[in-house]
Amino acid sequence: MSEPASTSPDARPRRAVVIGGGMAGMLAAAALRPHADVTVVERDVLPEGPEPRKGLPQARHVHVIWSGGARAMEQLLPGVTEAWLAAGARRVPLPTGLVSLQMRGWFRRWPEMQFMIACSRDLLDWAVRERVTGSERVTVLQRTELLSLEGDASRVTGVRVRTADGEERVLAADLVVDAAGRGSRAAAWLKELGVPAAPLEEVDSGLVYSSRIFRAPVGTEEFPLVNVQSDATVPVPGRTTTIEPIEGGRWLVTLSGTRGGEPPSTPEEFETFARESVRHPVVGELIAHAEPLTDPVVTRSTVNRRRFYEKVDGWPEGFVAIGDSVATYNPVYGHGLSVAAQGAVALGELVARHGTAAPGLARRVQRAVARPVATAWEFATSTDILYPGAIGKAPSLANRVLGAYVNRLMLAATGRPLVAKAFFDVVTLSKPMSELVRPAVVIAVLRGPRRPLLTAPPLTTDEWKAVTGSAEGSQDGEGRESAA
Repeated sequence: MSEPASTSPDARPRRAVVIGGGMAGMLAAAALRPHADVTVVERDVLPEGPEPRKGLPQARHVHVIWSGGARAMEQLLPGVTEAWLAAGARRVPLPTGLVSLQMRGWFRRWPEMQFMIACSRDLLDWAVRERVTGSERVTVLQRTELLSLEGDASRVTGVRVRTADGEERVLAADLVVDAAGRGSRAAAWLKELGVPAAPLEEVDSGLVYSSRIFRAPVGTEEFPLVNVQSDATVPVPGRTTTIEPIEGGRWLVTLSGTRGGEPPSTPEEFETFARESVRHPVVGELIAHAEPLTDPVVTRSTVNRRRFYEKVDGWPEGFVAIGDSVATYNPVYGHGLSVAAQGAVALGELVARHGTAAPGLARRVQRAVARPVATAWEFATSTDILYPGAIGKAPSLANRVLGAYVNRLMLAATGRPLVAKAFFDVVTLSKPMSELVRPAVVIAVLRGPRRPLLTAPPLTTDEWKAVTGSAEGSQDGEGRESAA
C-alpha cells in the first residue's frame, strides 16, 4: 500500500535514513514514511516473527508500554494495539490491574486511571516491525554496518555503510535519524564532523537484572501485574521484584538490585531472593506455585545516561537522535519504549509541518524529543542517586526539596484517588511533571492519605486461591475500591 503524499511545504520526493531497526528505529520510519522514502540500516538480521533479536539482551526482562507511549504508537501505526492484544498481550488498567508496593505503601486498586500494555518485548517489537516494513516507502538493509556520517559540522548529508558482502557505499539523505539505541556511536560520528560535544550526565546505581519465565497457574488469565519496589530513602541497596503476565499463559518474573544487592543468576537462589531480599515476599510466594520454564538471564548494563543534544550550539542540519540514543534509564520505570514513541511522534509532526530539509528542523526535533526524555530522566535519576554506592552528581537543593515532596505525594497516593491519578498521569507519560504540583494536587498531598495504609497486598481472595489454593494473605475488598 502506498503512503499518502506529504502535505508539507517541501513536497518534493525526499530520502531519509534511520540508523537501527529496533523499536525506536521502526517508529521513526513510521513517522517519516508519509514524507520521504526511508532506508533503515540494521547491523543484525531481524526475526520474521515475535522471536528474540540479536543485540537486544535486555529483551529478556520485563517491558511494558505505558498509556502515553501506547497512544503515541497508535497514532503512528493505527491498529497496532489491536494487533498486540490479538497476539496475546494484555491491556492492564491502572491501578485496577496492578498490585504494587511503592516506597510509601500499597497502591489501592481504584477504577482505571491510565493503562499499560503487557507482553514480551519480542511481541511488542514484532507487531510494530510488521506494520512498518510492509510499507513500499520503507527499505531495510540488514547485516549492514554504519561506518560514519557524511557531511560537515553544519549539515549531515547521509551515511557511509558497509553491506553484508563487504561493499562500502554512501546513502545520501535529506535527514538522518539515529535510533541505534544504547550502543549509539553518534557522539563519535559528530565529533569527526567537528560538531561540539553534547553535555553528558550519568547516574550509575550498579543495577543488575535477573529474569526467568514461569508457566502461569491455571485460572490466572486475568491476574494483575505484581511488583514490590524499593524505598530509596532507606540507606540499603534497592531491590525489586515483578511479575508481568505475558502471552502464552506465562509469567515473566524480573528481580533487580543495586550495587551490593544484586539478584542471583542461579535457579536455586531466584525464589529465595524474591521471598527474603525485598520489602515483601509476595512475588516469591506466588512463583513458588508456578512452573519455571527457563533459567535466570542476567543483565548488568543499566547505567542512566543522557546526552543533552538539544543544548549543542550549532547543531547540524539533517541529523536527529531519538530513543536510547539520547538517553537510557533504569528499566524499573519502564519508560524507554514510551519515550521513544513520543519522540517519534514529535519527529513526524515537525517533518509534516516543515519538511525533511527545512532549515532549523533538526534543532526543533531535538528540543521536542528532550521533553519526554526529561520526565523519564527525573523519575530514574532522582531515585537511583540515593542508593549506597551510586555514582553521579549529588542532588541539588531544588532536587532534594522536590524529592521530599514526591515522598509525601507517594504517601498521599496510597489513600487519595486524586493524588494517585496525578501520579499515574505523569508516570505513564500522559501528562507533564507539572501535573504533580497542580494546586488541587498539592493541597491533597499536604493533607496526606485519606484512608489507612493497606497492610497486605490487595490481591482478592479468588486471585490468591487461583495461585496458592488458599485465601491466606488476601486483602479482599480493601484494594478494589470506588474512587469517590
